[in-house]
Amino acid sequence: MGELEVDKHARYILSVEKDKDSFESVVMEHLRMNGGYWGLTTLDLLGKLQTIDPDEVVSWVMECQHESGGFGGNIGHDPHILYTLSAVQILALLDRLDVLNIETVSNYIARLQNEDGSFSGDMWGEVDTRFSYAAICCLSLLNCLDKISVENAVRYVLSCKNMDGGFGCTPGGESHAGQIFCCVGALAIAGSLHLIDRDLLGWWLCERQVKSGGLNGRPEKLPDVCYSWWVLSSLIMIDRVHWIDKEKLVRFILDCQDKENGGISDRPDDAVDVFHTYFGVAGLSLLEYPGLKAIDPAYALPVDVVNRIFIGK
Repeated sequence: MGELEVDKHARYILSVEKDKDSFESVVMEHLRMNGGYWGLTTLDLLGKLQTIDPDEVVSWVMECQHESGGFGGNIGHDPHILYTLSAVQILALLDRLDVLNIETVSNYIARLQNEDGSFSGDMWGEVDTRFSYAAICCLSLLNCLDKISVENAVRYVLSCKNMDGGFGCTPGGESHAGQIFCCVGALAIAGSLHLIDRDLLGWWLCERQVKSGGLNGRPEKLPDVCYSWWVLSSLIMIDRVHWIDKEKLVRFILDCQDKENGGISDRPDDAVDVFHTYFGVAGLSLLEYPGLKAIDPAYALPVDVVNRIFIGK
């Protein structure tokens, strides 16, 4: 089946962060907060989080916060709900949520909820079910779900459900595996998974597996390592993961490794990046690959981090 190049992947993650002049670092400038979350979570799943300086990371994260309470993708960038979630996840990962003014952050998120229960991403008003997930996940981690109308948020997410069982970014939007994760994850955290037709959705999701063993995001698309997370986590949350061939998926992910320099690509022999490295390792964690820490399919954080937040273990 092959072997996960743990040490090489860890070195790759660290090299991207250290070389600020590299192509990958430059093109990620505007979403470095997301990149930080992907890279640090990968290191933790690999058992290599001790290789970074947590104080340096926390200091940088807090420099990205605005007076509104929201976080930008980098220092000096505008706040957005997606970057705010990544910031909270990074601090949770490092066990440093104590540095936050939770009231300020939770109020920022709550203000982004619209009358129909949806969430805008920022002050400009774009609506997407990604933002519903970000809001519900973030507020749950901060123990502040009472700041929003969870009932309205759930109702809006359900309004984005399609006849094929999947979910889109807005009502009537095409079913897409990434949006399905956001909707299923939001419903799972909100305790509303019983409102999903698990068999119908599970069938749509398991049909995403192609001959190579990889998963795609929509019918007739190429497989992509990132859907090893989006599809697999959703199947786990609705208890239908046994409907796919796990061993073939493991082989597909391992075939996407750069075995010389580390990193994982979207599909075999393509260029690696931090995004796909994270989702490849996270997918293998969901598949219970030996030696990896377990990851929570709804919160997208290591299980021990989630347990520490909610039950103090």
